[in-house]
Amino acid sequence: MTERQPFDDIDLRILSELQNDGRIRINDLAARVGITAPPCLRRVRALRSSGVIRAVRATLNERILGYEVTTFVLIQLESQTLSAIEAFEGAVAAVPRFLQCWRISGDADFMLKCVAPDVDDMRQQLLQFASLPNVRKIRSFPVLGVSKDAPLPIPGSPAAPGSAT
Repeated sequence: MTERQPFDDIDLRILSELQNDGRIRINDLAARVGITAPPCLRRVRALRSSGVIRAVRATLNERILGYEVTTFVLIQLESQTLSAIEAFEGAVAAVPRFLQCWRISGDADFMLKCVAPDVDDMRQQLLQFASLPNVRKIRSFPVLGVSKDAPLPIPGSPAAPGSAT
């Protein structure tokens, strides 16, 4: 199974079920998708080894764990050379509370998702990046609330792009 090979209906149902419950027992998953456990397990292993399933992990509630502030941060670099980009990515990788980092195009070079226990701590994190030699501009966008947090649409499902509504 590779990116270019199409997935059959059972593969797509497996992916959908795993997104909804990554801890589902293989017997229950097999029953939900309409096959027996051994071929279901083979399919799940193939989806993992091909990289379609990147990870199975719990989604934690940041606030309950003491991270009251979530902020998206746009970073513009002075230079976009490969060494400058790699140095910035290395600095981001060293900060555990910078949860995600995307290289983007447009007015900024990177967008980060960050968490902090409070506004003062978030300010300190932002100052940390302001002190890096290649950072030109930082714009932060504190999150006021989440109105949608959905799993990835599975091709062929009603929620997938291009599906009939």
